[in-house]
Order: sequence, then structure tokens, then C-alpha cells
Amino acid sequence: MPRKGCLGCSFPLTIGILVIVIALFVIGLISGALGQSIVGETSLGKAVSIEQPHIQLPPETIFHIGSFSVTNTLLTSWISIIVLALISWAVTRKIKLIPSRMQAFLESALEWMLNFCIEVAGEKNGRRFFPLVTTIFLFVLMNAWMNLIPGYGSILVHTGHGHSVHLLRGANTDINLPLALALISFVFVIYHGVKSLGGSFFKVWFNFGRFFQGHKKLFTGKVKAGFGDIGMGAIDIFVGLLEFVSYIFRNISFTFRLFGNMTGGEALLLMMIFLIPWVLAIPFYGLELLVGTIQALVFAGLTLVFATVAITPHEGEEH
Repeated sequence: MPRKGCLGCSFPLTIGILVIVIALFVIGLISGALGQSIVGETSLGKAVSIEQPHIQLPPETIFHIGSFSVTNTLLTSWISIIVLALISWAVTRKIKLIPSRMQAFLESALEWMLNFCIEVAGEKNGRRFFPLVTTIFLFVLMNAWMNLIPGYGSILVHTGHGHSVHLLRGANTDINLPLALALISFVFVIYHGVKSLGGSFFKVWFNFGRFFQGHKKLFTGKVKAGFGDIGMGAIDIFVGLLEFVSYIFRNISFTFRLFGNMTGGEALLLMMIFLIPWVLAIPFYGLELLVGTIQALVFAGLTLVFATVAITPHEGEEH
């Protein structure tokens, strides 16, 4: 009976894996910037060295369709949409009563998202919000995970201006995409709020009723009550203004939360690969997989929560 090593592997296999990991670490250390600063440049280091990363925030234009510029982040977002569509087509074209592994996985994921929406918004509204919330979650998640494919951002193409640009770049690192998703979420929340509550939805922003009632009471001789309502009405107007400003800044927080986390994660991976290629970057790949999932869930979850709050009648309106 073969001797057991680590995690159920045989002892020889465990030794082989350790030797490979150590060899990769040594080669990565020699070829990386950290090792070269310690031992100096070597022939091996020059052969497998990694260029210093260049962090560029604006997306790069690849080509034009008429006057419309197609950037590398826009192309990446199109690829994410195509991949999601192909996965859905491949799973649903032959749905079986006894599902395959891929069908079972997709059904479990969608069922989890549906239950999540129902728990937050209730049965009726949860099913109503489910399509958009799930679409946002899958789209953000796919963009985040595709950016972690090795070599994904290293493909260069030549433009007509005589210089090379990266063909693909994580779509979430382009501030325009998080902003577009934030605006879609904002319109979605407003639409369902107005649809459920009508014009009273805007009373949370523009509540002048008590302020005008106070002036009316002054003209009818109720001076004390009138001034009281005017004072409380002024507070209502101020609170409504704060609520309106918070709605506007919600788009900004949505945008920069996703953009900042994804851009920071990409910069972190590039720096780790530059310092010690391969081995040192592996733990950070796992971290970015988790961060991408969390960011997708946060964006979709907050959209769901805000939509649920928007359709909830304001205090006292139901009476």
C-alpha cells in the first residue's frame, strides 16, 4: 500500500509537487524585480523576466465603427455577454429531467439567487426583481473572473496610429461600465417606486405639505400651530433634500466601489507578478476570485434592497 503524503496524495506525488513549486518559486524569484534587486541580473532572469507593469486608467481605443470608438474594455464586456449567452444556450438547449452537472449547477445558482430575491423583497416583488438583479450579478461576476485568465491582458494589437494597445482589459476597471450599471440600477429603482406608489414616491424628496399647511393656519388665526407646522415643514424639506442628495451620491458610491476594487485588484496582481512571477501571484488570484464574487453580490444585492425600499409605502401613507 503506497504511503500517504498530503491531502490524500501519495508520498512520491507530494514530493514531486513540492519540487515543482520550489523550482517555480526559485525561477520566479530570479526573474522577478525583487530577486534581481537582491542577486542582480542573471542570464536566466533576463530570459524569463517580466516587464514593469504600466497602470493606465483610461481605456484604449482598438478600432472605430464610423465615429464610434471601440475600446478594449468595451470589447471585453461584449465577450462577457457572448460567453454568458453561450453558456445559457448550451445548458438550456437540451434540458433534461435528470440534469447534467452543468445544468444542475446553473439551476442551483439561479435558484439561490431567486430565493435571495424572495427573502429580501417578498414572493411577488422578488420574482419581479429577479431578472435584472441576476443579470447584474452574472455580468459583473463574469467581467471580474475573465480578467483573471492568464495572458488575458497581455495580447497587443497595432492601431492605425503606429503604436500597440492591449486588446483586452477587465471591463470593470473602466469607470464607464460601473457608472452605466449604477444608472441602470437608479432608473430601475425609480421606475418600480413610481409604478408602486405613483406620485407619492417623490414625497420622500419633495415634502412641502406641512410647510404650506403652516402658512394656511396663520391666515386662519392659528398662529401657534401655524408656526409649529412651518418649522416642522422646513425640517421636512431639509430632510427631503438630504434624501435626494443621497440618491444622487448613491450612483457615485456604486460606481467607485466597483471601479476601485476591480482596478486595485488588477494593479495588485500585476505588481505581484512583477515582483515574483507565478508562485507569489497564486494566492492573490484566489483573493481576486473572492473579491469579484463579493462585488457582484454587493452591487446586485444593494440594487435589490433599494428597489424594495422604493416600493414600500412611506410611513403613514397607508392610513
